[in-house]
Amino acid sequence: MHYPNAHAVNADLHCHSTVSDGTLSPTEIATRAFENGVELWSLTDHDEIGGQEEAASAAKALGLAYVTGVEISVSWASETLHIVGLNFDPDDAALEAGLQQTRSGRARRAEQMGEQLRKVGIEGAFEGALSYAGNPNLVSRTHFARFLVERGICSDVRDVFSNYLIAGKPGFVEMQWATLAEAIGWIRAAGGVAVLAHPGRYRLSALEADVMVEEFMRLGGRAVEVITGSHNASQYRKYTALAQEFGLMGSRGSDFHSLGESHTDLGALPPLPDALTPVWHDWL
Repeated sequence: MHYPNAHAVNADLHCHSTVSDGTLSPTEIATRAFENGVELWSLTDHDEIGGQEEAASAAKALGLAYVTGVEISVSWASETLHIVGLNFDPDDAALEAGLQQTRSGRARRAEQMGEQLRKVGIEGAFEGALSYAGNPNLVSRTHFARFLVERGICSDVRDVFSNYLIAGKPGFVEMQWATLAEAIGWIRAAGGVAVLAHPGRYRLSALEADVMVEEFMRLGGRAVEVITGSHNASQYRKYTALAQEFGLMGSRGSDFHSLGESHTDLGALPPLPDALTPVWHDWL
């Protein structure tokens, strides 16, 4: 498949299925992406590549170009970062071992979150969150949020994250994720490209952000997610300038999880700015 203008490709390289905290299966996500005009797709479940075979098979059946993907949780300073890995070997043993280690930490945290909520009078939160999880090893805050909405404790997921599951609120349990060096190392060793996901979401000062990006690059990170569902138009411009300043490629992805919860649907983002080299430039 050849595209004369890589920038014009409707690439969606960040979304989630029931394998992590989405509500659609990998096959259903592939179908929705295709029907929405996506031309290059990647499923990037949290710390898990168990959906890659189904995603690739579904994409092939639809004639949709596909690259492997994952979103790895990283502890950096006092912030949780997300690093998207793209176009790697899904059979790489070191990558799978690293992700397994990260998932085991998620399971322990989920049990502790349930206990914290029980202490404020919310019974059965862990079991309720587990009922929403397609993968019992990947019970996340999103699954707890859906339970709290179902119980009528909160009006919607945004309400949950104003009153629960965040620092200083009931149900928050701090987690030590992978290091930045580990996450980027796993992706690179598997032949993939490391992308800094949705930088607009991180609570970092300008100085901290520069230090983080410099470390990301020093460790082998090569791209930044400029066009993504949680960024607004001014952030598109801001992170285009950042990518240019640091010589990073640009990436694009909706971060789609669910029809009722996600800010942006698959394939609905504006194109990547012409000033940037698309991370997918050499893949099509």
